[in-house]
Amino acid sequence: MDLYTKVKNAMLSMQRYSWEQGIAAQALMERGETDLFTAMAHNAVVRQWPDGRLGMLRGETAITDPGAIGEVTWRAFEVTENELFEKAANKLMEYLMVYAPHTEDGVIYHNEVSYDERFLPFQIWADSCYMAPPFLAVMGEMNEATKQIFGIMNYLRDDESGCMFHVYDVAMHRFVRRELFATGNGWTLLGIAKVMNEAKSINDTVAYETLLQSGKEILDGMLKFQRDDGLFHNVIDKPDTFTDGTGAMMCAAFIFRGIREGWLEKKYKQNADRVRKTIAKQIDEFGIIHGVCGAPNFKKQGVSVDAQAAWIMMDKWAGK
Repeated sequence: MDLYTKVKNAMLSMQRYSWEQGIAAQALMERGETDLFTAMAHNAVVRQWPDGRLGMLRGETAITDPGAIGEVTWRAFEVTENELFEKAANKLMEYLMVYAPHTEDGVIYHNEVSYDERFLPFQIWADSCYMAPPFLAVMGEMNEATKQIFGIMNYLRDDESGCMFHVYDVAMHRFVRRELFATGNGWTLLGIAKVMNEAKSINDTVAYETLLQSGKEILDGMLKFQRDDGLFHNVIDKPDTFTDGTGAMMCAAFIFRGIREGWLEKKYKQNADRVRKTIAKQIDEFGIIHGVCGAPNFKKQGVSVDAQAAWIMMDKWAGK
């Protein structure tokens, strides 16, 4: 069995929340696994809540996370022409555009309640750059997609490093997690790349160029803290935090994609190559990637769907 199949099988064997179903399906879609991503979209539709959120499990409080499976659901409609997928995607769009709670300046909140933090439920997370904006862009709402990304940046961008802090509580007017979380920055880069791709497809030069500039600024900021082995610390500017491979693989996927599509200089390739080489040593006989920010609480090293999917994306864009 080849390495890709092992990593894929391990990912599909892991239990998944809405965002995990989303990034797993997205990775398979990028890899051209039409039958698999369509089946995953179908199960997300089976678990669609009456308000429109896709792939929701009992007890979930996610607002933007269900958007991660949105594009895959729409692509499943394009492949199958089954109205089941079309209706589900449109219902999710209605939720995100109309019913989801927003800040006064129009940014969609991340969760209905705080996640593992004793604060009010009005929080903005870096992760959201990947969750809803690419889906909004695919559904023809490019202005809204860029509004969400830059709105999130307005709350979370660190002017000094160029990177993203993780969580801001709008109601409390304070950061819940004023840390440069490696995976949070990885989510941001992946989201930017996907929305850039849609902007290019509709010749929206302004959106494309502003997203590219922001993505490169975040990337350059991250790489200042990259370790010799290519990985980052969980909080990238704090060497006393554990090392994380997920954020590094997301960063590498962004680099490889940028070089492949011609919007990133080849000088960055060495940074991505180091990640790929190190992670190859952390994949066990079952295809499970170790030494990454671990589910379900992401407070220590472990394993995760996010890491498996990030490897698949990194491997796809790296090519042979």
